Amino acid sequence: MQKTTSYSNARTFNLILTSMLIALVFVATIFLNIKLPITANGGLVHLGTAMLFIASILFGPKKGAIAGAVGMGLFDLISGWTLWAPFTILTRGLQGYIVGKIAWSKGRNGSSNGFNLFATIISVPVMLAGYYICEWVLFSSWIAPAASIPGNIVQNVVGICVAIPVCTVLKKIPFFK
Repeated sequence: MQKTTSYSNARTFNLILTSMLIALVFVATIFLNIKLPITANGGLVHLGTAMLFIASILFGPKKGAIAGAVGMGLFDLISGWTLWAPFTILTRGLQGYIVGKIAWSKGRNGSSNGFNLFATIISVPVMLAGYYICEWVLFSSWIAPAASIPGNIVQNVVGICVAIPVCTVLKKIPFFK
């Protein structure tokens, strides 16, 4: 009976933690965003990317992937970007998984700033490619999607500049070690 209770408590804690990470990504995306005036589809810079990076670095690839995919997918569904939601779910889920997988590789558990930075940088081309393909499908053009690349790069650079220092500070707290 003791094992069942312990297992149940761990599952409940993981469910609550994952739900909170989804909510944090969603809130950071919906309330802290700026539409870039580059082109009609020039992009949206938001702190949801930073929260995706933070979730992946602090809690690993699974929670990072779920938080990014569901949090930003929900944003797309309720804010008029509904056509983008399937691509966002796939792209941001993969981005979160890549960041977490690299940051947590070889037992590091997100504790190496160098690997955390490397992980976030490596995930950027995946996000760019995912949204490029999305726009190619939506606009039936290989040229039109190029206009959103600068905005997506800015979004990721802002996310990296916020996430790495935040994770460095949070990793000093015993809960995140």
